[in-house]
Amino acid sequence: MPLTDTQGARIEPLLPDRTPKRGGRRRDHREVIDAIAFKFQTGTQWVRLPETTGACSPAWTA
Repeated sequence: MPLTDTQGARIEPLLPDRTPKRGGRRRDHREVIDAIAFKFQTGTQWVRLPETTGACSPAWTA
């Protein structure tokens, strides 16, 4: 279940700055949080994340 806009706005101040540092930011924070939540809610493996959460490697290396 993806974050709602309200939930995203609530945790936004707790997340790192969006300004890219060395190498830049690989993924949007919200996409990574959605992928992590999906993984733990379903118990699936990282490589089996659905296409809607994006590619698996950026989710678990972010």
